[in-house]
Amino acid sequence: MTALLHLDASARRNSLSRELGAAFAGAWRAAHPDGDYRYRDLAADPVPFIGEAWTELCDGVLAAGATDLDRLSELARTPAQRAAWAIVAPLLAEVRAADVVLIGTPMYNYSIPASLKAWLDQITFPRMSLAPTRFVVVTARGGAYAPGAPKARFDYQERFLRDFFAGHFAVEDTVFVNAELANARQDPALAHLRAQHDTSYRAALDAAHTLGKEY
Repeated sequence: MTALLHLDASARRNSLSRELGAAFAGAWRAAHPDGDYRYRDLAADPVPFIGEAWTELCDGVLAAGATDLDRLSELARTPAQRAAWAIVAPLLAEVRAADVVLIGTPMYNYSIPASLKAWLDQITFPRMSLAPTRFVVVTARGGAYAPGAPKARFDYQERFLRDFFAGHFAVEDTVFVNAELANARQDPALAHLRAQHDTSYRAALDAAHTLGKEY
């Protein structure tokens, strides 16, 4: 049975990245009626930031040369470490059980929301691979950051996530679907770009739906 883990990170309850994620998830669920679908809202139910006890678990992994994630619980020896592991364990189980991880996220300040970074920090340990898990990231960005755009060099959202998944999880084929120029909906100074945004958003919505059927 195939499994999808669907994460949303936008602070807005009605957001473009949530709409794009819903398009992918809806198509995926229709294509896999018996599939295992799990959803986590990182904004409504935020994951705690890592603390010192988590770093001690990480140190234990390094010291033990551990590569078997199933043995991580053995490294939680103190009450604080066991409390840290109680947070990590269900998050790690979810992502390891997934064949596809879908992340819906806005761009905040050229990068990702703190809620998404907190989740990544909690589930990431040394020598950890999630291959062959497939990652799909659907995003909404206020400006234009595609190659060739004046602000392309400030895109630390896609660049960070793509490098993170490759460097930490050995996942090289992350797929990104980006809706650009979302601020044209609110900012009068960008009103002349509204048509470009609408085109970008419709293309992203179509791409998310198509990918959901294919994955």
